[in-house]
Amino acid sequence: MASPNDLQFQEFEEAAELLSADPGASTLSTSASNTITPAAAAGGGEGEDVKLDLSEDEEGQEESSELLGGQKPAGGFWTFEYYQSFFNVDTVQVLDRVKGSVMPLPGSNFIKHHLRSNPDLYGPFWICVTLVFSVVISGNLSTFLSEMGNPSYHYRPQFHRVTIAAVVIFMYAWLVPIALWGFLTWRQGAERQIGGYTFLETVCVYGYSLFIYIPTSVLWIIPFEWLRWTLILFAMVISGSVLVLTFWPAVRDDTKVMSVATVVTIVVLHTLLAIGCKMYFFHIEVHVPTTAPTPPPLHITVAATPH
Repeated sequence: MASPNDLQFQEFEEAAELLSADPGASTLSTSASNTITPAAAAGGGEGEDVKLDLSEDEEGQEESSELLGGQKPAGGFWTFEYYQSFFNVDTVQVLDRVKGSVMPLPGSNFIKHHLRSNPDLYGPFWICVTLVFSVVISGNLSTFLSEMGNPSYHYRPQFHRVTIAAVVIFMYAWLVPIALWGFLTWRQGAERQIGGYTFLETVCVYGYSLFIYIPTSVLWIIPFEWLRWTLILFAMVISGSVLVLTFWPAVRDDTKVMSVATVVTIVVLHTLLAIGCKMYFFHIEVHVPTTAPTPPPLHITVAATPH
């Protein structure tokens, strides 16, 4: 019985004999790049190469690897797929990011430990929407409970507060990250742009940092001012720590004055948002009487004079 090596050499010999007998015969060559090239020589030795490329399979494998790797498709901003990629997160990822926003650990970076190069807009959007309604509803309930014993008070739903809360919260969650991202990009320069944060990552951090105010606004219904200020102080420390621990590594290489001024600005704007919501939606109204009290009647006695 012939061995496989003998059969292999026999095939090469037969091919050599065929080429020597008919120089115009077609040959097939297989390369390492999965490309089959049949070469057909015509009369004078000039030939035409026809390549059968398996590029479709390679493109399919690249698309699968992109989906498995979590990479976002580079489509145009006018396409639906471009915006769909920003909401491509599951419940486990959102819960992990919410947990990271309410329990910041010293030395932890929210972007590196929780986003992991996959920021989303799903969580920040619904956090802002939920915060708008929780602040407005809790504020109305707080006003109703505080005025329950006042006979001159008549409850009226204040729907205009929904618009005010939406404008303030969404402007803070979008305009402040835009300004911060532009400032950091300008300060870092082109040579350090690789190590900076993207615009989507900045918006994502600000959105998730507002989650702590949702349960805090619900607890503001309790009509005790000392408890409300304690809760707002606690929420500001938790939420501000997420921002400081995340953006301090991006500004610490700058000058000392600029880095400290940037962090202080972040904290001040965050504090103004919290105190502003507390003072506007949960303020205590002081009732001042509109009419002066009626003075007691005067009794005038006229003595009769003798004639």
